[in-house]
Amino acid sequence: MLKRPIPSTKELLPVVGLGSWAQFDVGASSSERVLLTEVLKELALLGGTLIDSSPMYGRSEAVIGELTAASDFSDTFFYATKVWTSGKQEGIEQMESSMRKMRRDTMDLMQVHNLKDWQIHLSTLRQWKDECIIRYIGITHYTTASHEQLEKILLTEPIDFVQFNYSIGVRNAEKRLLDAARDKGVAVIINEPFEKGNLFRLVKSSKLPGWASDYNISSWSQFFLSYILSHPAVTCVIPGTSDPKHLIDNIGSGYELLPDEQGRRRMVEFMQGGF
Repeated sequence: MLKRPIPSTKELLPVVGLGSWAQFDVGASSSERVLLTEVLKELALLGGTLIDSSPMYGRSEAVIGELTAASDFSDTFFYATKVWTSGKQEGIEQMESSMRKMRRDTMDLMQVHNLKDWQIHLSTLRQWKDECIIRYIGITHYTTASHEQLEKILLTEPIDFVQFNYSIGVRNAEKRLLDAARDKGVAVIINEPFEKGNLFRLVKSSKLPGWASDYNISSWSQFFLSYILSHPAVTCVIPGTSDPKHLIDNIGSGYELLPDEQGRRRMVEFMQGGF
């Protein structure tokens, strides 16, 4: 799989990872967990590493911890989660709980979820990074309205990652935020790549354009993800799924010949043209 460097260290990160909101918030049902175990197995086998979670996602952190601990590939992943509360001590206790749930002695990436009390938490995260409790620091949001604030923070605070929404249909991040992250040397994780499924509903039964094969694109998910990954500021995209087949399809975008600027314009024009 294509890998891109985390600017602050030059560590290489595979460009397609896995989100866990909703999909990993499951109970003890063996059928659900069998599928999720297969998703994690395919992610590892196909070269993906980043798994993103949060205390906001119900039981997701604990499920990830339990399933990866029972596997043969637990140490191959890049584990990312978030702090989502107010107050210094509350944040510390929540992050400690997240690390126990995910069964990590060291967390690869700890992020401030939706910028909640971000000044307080960034102070703690800097200390934890110095103490090697975490490896990287990040901030996140999922709304276009937050892009201006995310940009201000990444330009003024020493962070390693920023996570935000971006898709072929919601391209506000192209105005400033993506370039600002690249210029500042901050790694970019993209959430909401399918706009909560709205992009699939938009194309419905429409066929891919014939020229998509020029980039080895064989599905709509690969079409949407390839557009995102073709932006040079993007480090990793994290589509969520509990279906192994969908995981394999998503991962395929990380092996494709990515569109150049002309191809990106062609993709946008196609989507705007109503098929």
